[in-house]
Order: sequence, then structure tokens, then C-alpha cells
Amino acid sequence: MFIILLKLAWKNIFRNKRRTFIASIAIGIGLAALIFLDALMIGMSDILARTATESFLGDAQIHFKEYRDTQDVSMTIQDVDKVTSMLAKEKIVHNFSRRTYSTAMIMSSANTSAINLVGVNPPKEKHISQIDDRIIEGEFFTEESPHDIVIGSKLSETLEVDLGDKVVVTVAQSGSGDFFEDWFRISGIFYFADEGMNGGMAFVRLHKAQEMLALKNNVHEIAIKFTSATYGQNPDLEFWDTYSEYDNEVLSWTDILPELQSMFDMFEYSKYIVGVLLFVVVVFGIINTLFMSLYERMFEFGVLRAVGTRPFGMARLILFEAGSLAIVSIILGGILGFVLTTIFSQVGINYTGIEMMGVTLQESIYPVLTLEQYTFFPISLFIFTIIAGLYPAWHVAKMSPVEAMRRSF
Repeated sequence: MFIILLKLAWKNIFRNKRRTFIASIAIGIGLAALIFLDALMIGMSDILARTATESFLGDAQIHFKEYRDTQDVSMTIQDVDKVTSMLAKEKIVHNFSRRTYSTAMIMSSANTSAINLVGVNPPKEKHISQIDDRIIEGEFFTEESPHDIVIGSKLSETLEVDLGDKVVVTVAQSGSGDFFEDWFRISGIFYFADEGMNGGMAFVRLHKAQEMLALKNNVHEIAIKFTSATYGQNPDLEFWDTYSEYDNEVLSWTDILPELQSMFDMFEYSKYIVGVLLFVVVVFGIINTLFMSLYERMFEFGVLRAVGTRPFGMARLILFEAGSLAIVSIILGGILGFVLTTIFSQVGINYTGIEMMGVTLQESIYPVLTLEQYTFFPISLFIFTIIAGLYPAWHVAKMSPVEAMRRSF
């Protein structure tokens, strides 16, 4: 019986090929749009997370508990040697880099600017951030000179300096607050789409920054890169409790940028909201198509009822037709969604320079295809289609043979 009903359903929906094709294309476009939207959101989330963590932030950071609130230069990580020794033994830690931070004034012969001066360990920093990859002129601390400094392209324009030019940097020392001044020679110029980094940040060697700030061997931050990016999004990881000791605190990038994680959650909710809206539109399209087919075959339904076909059998035929229409739509929508997503996953969508939730995109967005898009969405569409077919099926089931044949004339 199942095979017979299936054959009848396929035959019936292709009686009017044009109508079936138009309805299937309309439904398929909805499915393709949902597949592409989901792929785009996944790609955008990946780019935002990667930009936030790999540009400079890292997967996690360790600070003194109150440092992020006060930015006090004297608030350094407690027992830093013990902390770094423990980190070196952590299996989930791929690399880490110690840093110092301070506000400073940088002066050239042409101009003066306020900056954030960051002390870094160049060999370690290469494994955490992308500063060395973003160098557009010069090098990222290739020489052993303690007076090398790396600045952003916008800052170089503000100061009207180039590679090899000398600048003077002034900072306030920890504890005493006394000003300390030293000269540097520009060894590299970097470019990020983030204007704040380009125009307001400069990097010097860690030991030189510690000397200028009178910090001895202390640091303000340890940036961490995990062996897997998923660790940074796991709030149950024992790592967070282990290193939140000695008046220190360890925070994942999702804690440092909670608005970004909220946006990812919003992406997830919006995907389902859009999906429901699309499927509601699809439901009305399916009902309309089935009723058009139904009214064209009223005489046939009347005859079937007259020869003894039960109402349930009539309803079941309509549901089989709805399912057949869904299968055609899913095939067309799946192909269209795959082609569309594949094209954009190769060429990308350029949003470079756009800031979202404090993160400036550094590269194009590439949609990402997943198995869920070709399992959950098509199955959901099929279920919605069957549900939509219940009303036409009920309408046919309750129709009397005389009424059906009368309407056909």
C-alpha cells in the first residue's frame, strides 16, 4: 500500500509540472536561504572569535585581581615565577607570553602622542598574537637592541616618522610615580584594521619595559594560547580555579569580551527565529499548492469516495503528496544552498575594518558548511510540510462523494 500511495503521490504532483516546479523553487529558496544564513553566521562567529583571540587577546589571560579595573602599574601578577612554571607544565597550554602595560607619551621631532606601551617577549609573542604577521615595514624585533620599538602605521603618520627614526618615550614608574624617559629607534611598523591599535599602541622588549617601569621581573599580564580553542569557551575547565589563586585571576576571552559571547548566542537564537519565519511562509505556499491541486481533482476524489475509499485513505494520499513536494523542494533547496554557500566560502564577503562588539574584523567572512544544515533543516522542512498538509488532508477527508462531484461541474 505504501508503494502504491507513493507512486500515486508522485504522479499527482507532477500532473501540473509548472505549478509543482514553481512551488518547489519557492520552498527550496527558503531552505537555501536558511542554509546560507546559518553558514554565514558560523563563518562570522569563527572570524570574530579568531580575530579577538589571535590578533592580540589570546585564549585566556592572567592578571592581578584588581588590575583590569584600575590599570594601576603597580598591580602585577603575584608569584609570577611559580605561575609561569605551572603553565609550562600544563598539557592544554600551547604557549604563553608575559606582558607589561603602561600609558606613555611618545615624542618625535615633529609631534607628540599618548600611547599604550606594551612590553613583550618577541619569541613568545609570535605564538600568541599576530603582531609579527602584520608588519608592513621593517621587522618584529629581529635585532638584539633593547632600544627597538614597533609602532602602528597611523601612529607613524601622526609622529611623521619612518623606519630607523628616533623617538622618545616617557612613562610613570611603579610605586614612586616618577617619570622615566628613554629613546628608541623604530624597527617595525604594523597595520591592523583596528584604528585603536594602529594609532595608540607601541611595543618594546619586555625587559626594557620592566626596567623603565621599575617592575623588576614582574608583569601585568600573561596571555595564554590553548592547544584547542574550545578550552577558552569551557566554563567548567579546572584551569580557571587552579590559576585564580595568590590574588590573581584567570579569565577566558569570553569573560574579557562578554558582549562578543552574547552576540554568538544572539546569532543562534536569530537563526531559529528566521527559520520559523521562513517555514511559516513555506507552510502557506504548501497549503495553497495542495488546495489548487485538490480542487482540480474534485471529481476523482468524489469517485474514490463513492467506490468505498475511506476518509483516512483520502487524507493519507494528500499527506503523501505533501511529503513528495517536500522531497522535491529539499533537493532543489539543498543544491541551491550548497552552490551559493560554496561560492561565497571561496570568494568570501569582505567586511574588513568593520567593528563588532569591540572586535575589528581583520579578514573577509567565509561561510562554513556543516552536517546540521543538511540534516536538521531538511528534516524540519519535511515535518513542517507534513503539518501544513494536515489541513488540506482533513478538508478532503470530511468531503462527501456527492459534494465532491457536484463541485467538479
